[in-house]
Amino acid sequence: MNLPEDDLDTLAVTEGAPIVDARGSGLFDGDTGLLPVDARRVLCQLLAGPSVDAGRHSQLWPVLLRHETALRSHLCELFLELVLDREAGVAFVRQADTGELNTPVLLRTSPLTFLDSVLLLHLRQQLAEADAQGLRAVVEESVLNDVLSVYEKSVSTDRAGFGKRVAQAIGKMKDNHILVKLPGGEERYEVSPALKLLFSAEDVLALTRVYRELGEGGGMEETGR
Repeated sequence: MNLPEDDLDTLAVTEGAPIVDARGSGLFDGDTGLLPVDARRVLCQLLAGPSVDAGRHSQLWPVLLRHETALRSHLCELFLELVLDREAGVAFVRQADTGELNTPVLLRTSPLTFLDSVLLLHLRQQLAEADAQGLRAVVEESVLNDVLSVYEKSVSTDRAGFGKRVAQAIGKMKDNHILVKLPGGEERYEVSPALKLLFSAEDVLALTRVYRELGEGGGMEETGR
């Protein structure tokens, strides 16, 4: 590679790596970062969570794909891993599997209650069925309430308290953008494709058996986990 001498001090070249501007992009005073501003916005969204997807982040998604390698590298420096499904149009960050290496945990985790887990499983199944038909997975809040009501005896004998727990479980899915509100007056939501990356087909089968037994009267006191 032949470059004019004046250009040699502006480039950092590493074998097998892309050429980057060694002086950084200089977006603000003291900035030594190498990522362009749009890629930094993607990185911030990934870290803020819960995901970046082509539908909700139409401007960030192509930037993510264009700078995927650099973003993966920056996340690895924080012991994080980029999970990306191009076909589904969704990406998110999770803690990297570092084996026996003792590393800090940067991502916040929210414990799942029994009802949270049941609801996630149901939504994952709806997503799989919709995918098989080439459709978007759309659910109604009233139907979700009916689905969870099957587990009332397994979780609690307090009817009012159970209703609050159901509302909290559904609310958690909304807050984390697992359920994305659709336009219109009805309480209809699209299930985020991110669930396909969180639950494998084997997970779905295993959990379905467990929750079916509980729904048939196995009895379980709800606890966070």
